[in-house]
Amino acid sequence: MPKSRSRRDNNLRLHIAYLAARMIAEDGIADYATAKQKAARQAGLSEMHLLPDNAEIEAALREYQDLYQKEEQPAHLRRLREVAVEVMREFADFRPALVGSVLSGTAGQYSDVNLQLFTDDVKVLQIFLLNRRYRFEEGTKRLARGERLEEVPQITLDWEDATVTLTVLDRDDERIAPRAKLENGAPARARLAEVEALLAASRAP
Repeated sequence: MPKSRSRRDNNLRLHIAYLAARMIAEDGIADYATAKQKAARQAGLSEMHLLPDNAEIEAALREYQDLYQKEEQPAHLRRLREVAVEVMREFADFRPALVGSVLSGTAGQYSDVNLQLFTDDVKVLQIFLLNRRYRFEEGTKRLARGERLEEVPQITLDWEDATVTLTVLDRDDERIAPRAKLENGAPARARLAEVEALLAASRAP
């Protein structure tokens, strides 16, 4: 009986992961937590301990894209990495780093380009944006810092045909390596040269 229960639990987790992956790929839900909560409700799941983790959802998303978006997803990803390179060059003074789905390779047509910027004076960044006459929106994002959740500035701007989200961190944060790593074990934060190399590799015959 326990083995049967374990199989059932695993099957439910996989089912929720694939439902969440489809929502991310087709409906533009960017947040994994939101996607799996919606998937759980759709599946009628009330046992929250059976929710898949982010790694399971990402694996399901990669499989979904490989099956159903084999042609268009790589093109979307390449375009978003081109945008990332352009923006990182423009914001070089703020030591930009690429994070998120554009770096991991799961970005699709609804994905933002997510960059981290590092500065001890947010006003300098705001003046930079105003001087360049960028149209942007300011907000905040909650980030875990040790045991605490803190609000940090976040800026959203349109860059040609893409949305770019800039999370503004302190210079001290730059020295702290991200806890998460990509599926292949690579760091979950990439500098301009690394993104340029990813882009060049995707263009290679």
